[in-house]
Amino acid sequence: MKKELMEILACPVCKGPLELNVDKEEGQEVISGSLYCPKCQHFYPIMDAIPNLLPPNLDKEQA
Repeated sequence: MKKELMEILACPVCKGPLELNVDKEEGQEVISGSLYCPKCQHFYPIMDAIPNLLPPNLDKEQA
């Protein structure tokens, strides 16, 4: 995920801003980490440079 995407990404539930937590990065590309919504108190994982922005109720149904 490119760091520039933070300017346009929003929480899929409340549409609020997200906070970026980086575990691994290469240049401006986030390879792994998470996006956090402080209002909903939910983490959205970033794996293989792809953010998973499924809302929590849909994410649990997929598991």
